[in-house]
Amino acid sequence: MRAQLARVDAVIVQAVIAGALSFSHLHDLADAAGQGGWKAWAYPVSVDLLLVAAWRRMRAQQRAGQPAGGPRLWFLIALAASLGANVATAGLLDLDDVPASLRVVVAGWPAVAFFGGTLLAHTPRIVDSLPVVAIPETDGEPAPAPTVVDAPDRDALPAPVAEPVPDTESPTASVPVAAPAAPAVTLPPALIDRAQALAEQHHATTGLVADPDDVRARLGLPPSMTASVAAHL
Repeated sequence: MRAQLARVDAVIVQAVIAGALSFSHLHDLADAAGQGGWKAWAYPVSVDLLLVAAWRRMRAQQRAGQPAGGPRLWFLIALAASLGANVATAGLLDLDDVPASLRVVVAGWPAVAFFGGTLLAHTPRIVDSLPVVAIPETDGEPAPAPTVVDAPDRDALPAPVAEPVPDTESPTASVPVAAPAAPAVTLPPALIDRAQALAEQHHATTGLVADPDDVRARLGLPPSMTASVAAHL
């Protein structure tokens, strides 16, 4: 337990040191690019918040099995801004004479960060865990073999009684009724939303209607629940 706490403390100390250095470099670069006062302190906060938000959103979508291209793009943009400031303040750039192009990049960063943060915040929430549908399972034991009974003597059996033949020409003749189909298993609301989201994603990507059996397989459900999934698409 003590060794585990020591490892956690070391990671926290290292993260604090790295964050403080990166924060200082971003502040110095923004100040050298003409963003003085409180604005120079706001730049590192904006970059670090976008970096953390994009990382969390990317991990959430990966755990849910969905593409994370958008969050990954904003994570790389924030990481490039942080690394760029660290490298620029390492003596490779004269902070007393910052190029005009860098001033333009620093001045335009708030709009870029606001756009990226808005997209990440308004992305539909991902259902990380879906409820498990209880499927009855057999115990795997073979059914007992039927008992064989000796056939009785044909002479001891009563004579068969002829059954009346139904009148098929009569308008009142009985019409066989098909047995009702077995009812579909009711899906939980969260599972229904997940199935509909997969179907909409397939339609938006390919322009075709999603196959209920394919949606059922992606949800990890047994083949017997294809009809239940199809009823909600």
